[in-house]
Amino acid sequence: MTQQQTWSQRFESALHPAIAHFNASIHFDIELIEYDITGSQAHAKMLAHTGIISAEEGNLLVKGLEQIRQEYQQGNFNPGVEAEDVHFAVERRLVEIVGDVGKKLHTARSRNDQVGTDTRLYLRDQIKQIRSQLREFQCVLLNIAEKHVETLIPGYTHLQRAQPLSLAHHLLAYFHMVQRDWERLEDVYHRVNISPLGCGALAGTTFPIDRHYTAQLLQFDNIYANSLDGVSDRDFAIEFLCAASLIMVHLSRLSEEVILWSSEEFQFVSLKDSCATGSSIMPQKKNPDVPELVRGKTGRVFGHLQGMLVIMKGLPLAYNKDLQEDKEGLFDSVKTVKACVEAMTILLREGLEFRPRRLLEAVTQDFSNATDVADYLAARGVPFREAYNLVGKVVKTSIAAGKLLKDLTLEEWQQVHPAFAEDIYEAISPQQVVAARNSYGGTGFAQVKKALLAARAQIAAE
Repeated sequence: MTQQQTWSQRFESALHPAIAHFNASIHFDIELIEYDITGSQAHAKMLAHTGIISAEEGNLLVKGLEQIRQEYQQGNFNPGVEAEDVHFAVERRLVEIVGDVGKKLHTARSRNDQVGTDTRLYLRDQIKQIRSQLREFQCVLLNIAEKHVETLIPGYTHLQRAQPLSLAHHLLAYFHMVQRDWERLEDVYHRVNISPLGCGALAGTTFPIDRHYTAQLLQFDNIYANSLDGVSDRDFAIEFLCAASLIMVHLSRLSEEVILWSSEEFQFVSLKDSCATGSSIMPQKKNPDVPELVRGKTGRVFGHLQGMLVIMKGLPLAYNKDLQEDKEGLFDSVKTVKACVEAMTILLREGLEFRPRRLLEAVTQDFSNATDVADYLAARGVPFREAYNLVGKVVKTSIAAGKLLKDLTLEEWQQVHPAFAEDIYEAISPQQVVAARNSYGGTGFAQVKKALLAARAQIAAE
C-alpha cells in the first residue's frame, strides 16, 4: 500500500511505504516540537504584524499552536510516520483545530529555514542547561578541594611517580578544564543564537516579512545576512559538538583517574555502594561503573562530531536532505553530555571518599622528593645540572640498598656533597616538598588557598 503525501500536486503517485518510512524523521525530530511551536507562533505574529495576514488570523494561529503544545505535554498528540516530520505534524493538527486559516501559517516560510530555527532554539536551550550543570560540577570539585588543601597525593608524569601534590591542586586542574568548557559553550551560544527564519528555501521571499521582528520575539541576537548561508549553515552544530567532545575528554580523564585510584593497586579512594556495582560471579568485587561508562560514552560523542563533519564536507549550497542526518547525533550528544556531567557530579559529591592516610603513605614510599634534593643543592650554590647528576647517583645507590632518601644518614648525605646539613630531612619531607612549591599556579599550600578563593570569586562573579 502506498502513502499519499501532501506537499504538492506535482506528484502523480504516492511514496512507497518503505521509502516513506525511510524518508521520515518524525521518530526523532519530535524532540523539536515545542521549539517548532514557539518558532511558528513568532512567525504567525510577524505575518500579522506586517499585514500579510489579519490580526484575527494571527491570533487564531497562535492560540491553535498553543493548544497543540498543551496536547503534546499532556500526551494527547503523538503523530506517527504518516506525518513525515514534526513540522508537517504540527501544521496538519493546526488545520484540524483552526480550519483553513491554519494553511496560511506556512506563508513566506520554508521547512528549510523552519528546521534551522527550531534546531537553534533547541540547542541554545540545551547549552544553558549544560552550562548550569557544569557550574554545579565545579562547585562540587571546589567543595572537595577545600577539605583537602593539605591532603597529599602522588603526582604523575608518564604514569610514573613524579612529585607529590596537594590533592586540592589536583582537583583544581579539573575545575579549570571545566571552566574552559563553560566559557567555550558561551562562545558557541553566540553563533547558535542567530536567526535563519525568513531565509525561505534558499533565496528569501517575495512577501514583505520583518525578519528582525521574529528574531526579537524569539530572542535571537542577530539574523543571517545571506539566505543561502542561513538555511545551509551547520557550523554552529559542529562547534557545539566540538565543545561537547572536549567536555567528554575532561570527564573521561577524570574517570580514568578515579578508576585507577579505586583499584587495589592504588587504593586512593573508596567507592560507596550508591555509585558502584558488584560482579555476577566474584562476590568481592566493587566495580567503578560510573566512570567506566563515562569513559565509554566519550567515543560516542566523538563519533557524532565526525559524522557531522562528513555530512557537511561535500554539500553544495543550499539545503540538501543529508542535513536531516544532523539531528540524531546532535540530540544524542546533548543527552549523553548531560547524563555524564550529572553522573560524575553525583559520583564526586556522594559516591566516593578519598583516603588521606593511604595517600600520605603513598607519597612517603617513593623517590618523588628527588628534585627537591637537587633544588636543595642548587640553593646552596651547586649548579643545578651537577646537582641533578649527583642526586641521580644517590637514587641509584639507594634503590640498590633498599633505602629511601629519607633513610640516608647525614654522613651518607655529606659523602655525596658537603653542602648537605641536618635540614635536608625537613626539606625532603612530603609536606615541605609540596609547601615549598609556592610559585604562582603551583601546588604550594599558600598558592592553593589563593587559587580556591579565586575560583569561588570567579563563580560568584559570573
